[in-house]
Amino acid sequence: MSFRSTLILAIVLAAWSAAASGETIKIGVTPGPHAQIFEAVKPIAAKQGLDIKLIEFSDYVVPNAALDAGEIHANSFQNQPYLDNQKADRGYKIEAVGLTVNFPIGVYSKKHKAFADIPEGGKVSIPNDPTNGGRVLLLLRDKGAIKLKDGTGFKPTVLDITENPKKLKFIEVDAAQAPRALDDVDAAAINTNYATQAGLDPVKDPILREDPKGPYVNLIAIRTVDKDKPWVKILVDSYHTAEVKEFVLTKFKGAVLPSW
Repeated sequence: MSFRSTLILAIVLAAWSAAASGETIKIGVTPGPHAQIFEAVKPIAAKQGLDIKLIEFSDYVVPNAALDAGEIHANSFQNQPYLDNQKADRGYKIEAVGLTVNFPIGVYSKKHKAFADIPEGGKVSIPNDPTNGGRVLLLLRDKGAIKLKDGTGFKPTVLDITENPKKLKFIEVDAAQAPRALDDVDAAAINTNYATQAGLDPVKDPILREDPKGPYVNLIAIRTVDKDKPWVKILVDSYHTAEVKEFVLTKFKGAVLPSW
């Protein structure tokens, strides 16, 4: 065999070996920012031999069920209080391996320019899951609209409201349906990913907005049995790069904030 043939064979074998050593993982995301950010992560991870396939879920319930069942390798859509609640309720063997971004939740209205303009007995929709619904109630408490029982933690419910001067009526809806509720209520609390999908500006449009600091930073979750696998570190390191941070800051202009 000639030197040229040997060299070509070596190159082909090296390419084959690199391809064979690569790994493909499926990551569950919700549409919007989480999916968009991971599109920016994909080429960075690919350089380290990790091929990311994104699986989009339209709600907040299925991604953890799919992860626990091994149908996906990781997900990126939730914060720690939500994950803790899901694990306590459903016994999932999944855990956080890295922080991602923060989505300050907002309260929006088509009828009023300020929360103070909502009349007595006005209707306010909040997400029907304990974590996101609770964070809205905490936001309203912090803004002086309601008072809550002491010691409610991060998951208060409407049953924990002790004072409601305006006698606001709280309507619980699925988080994904919150934008549709805007026409039927005085105000609706909407998670940022669903707000952007609905054409709302999460920085300019809310009549109330959550403090970006706090426990509601989003995260990457994996199955506990996978925590020591090499791809986990590659995944997190690929996310925690200057390139991804710059993408988040440029793309979302303050609506989504890097948390690493």
